[in-house]
Amino acid sequence: MTQQAGIAADPSGFAAGTSQFLTFLLGAEQYGVEILKVQEIRGYSAVTPIPNTPAYIRGVINLRGTVVPVVDLRAKFSMEATEYNKFTVIIVVTVGEKVIGLVVDAVSDVLDIPAAEMRKAPDLGVRVDTRFISGMATIGERMTVLLDIDRLLSEDEVVALESLS
Repeated sequence: MTQQAGIAADPSGFAAGTSQFLTFLLGAEQYGVEILKVQEIRGYSAVTPIPNTPAYIRGVINLRGTVVPVVDLRAKFSMEATEYNKFTVIIVVTVGEKVIGLVVDAVSDVLDIPAAEMRKAPDLGVRVDTRFISGMATIGERMTVLLDIDRLLSEDEVVALESLS
């Protein structure tokens, strides 16, 4: 076993005990990101579009003097587009040393997820990109996809976002 911030970690990469995740919705599906990666949650506001960027990059916002690229997770995950509404938010997260915004349909809750409830990411074959899924958790009757925010974007995508800032 390895040590992470004073907490014993098992070989699957999850800390023994409980981990906290900010959960959010994309359609009817629930996703979670480690709470320690979240800087803030903002109501959706106008994003300045940037030409010649992939469709999932909505543009940039000014966050207290910092230019922050905004990624629409519905578009990134090839989900059907939907109109933004009063529940749509931008979750500002830290990816490595980069700050990015993630557009999601709505924020659900902060959950303490016991390690016993966490499962490895499913193996869906080589044609399905699941590198950004750190695992799955069943909370009550609901399955939550746990995202590894550091792997959500490829190295090339992170470099492209850095050029926007």
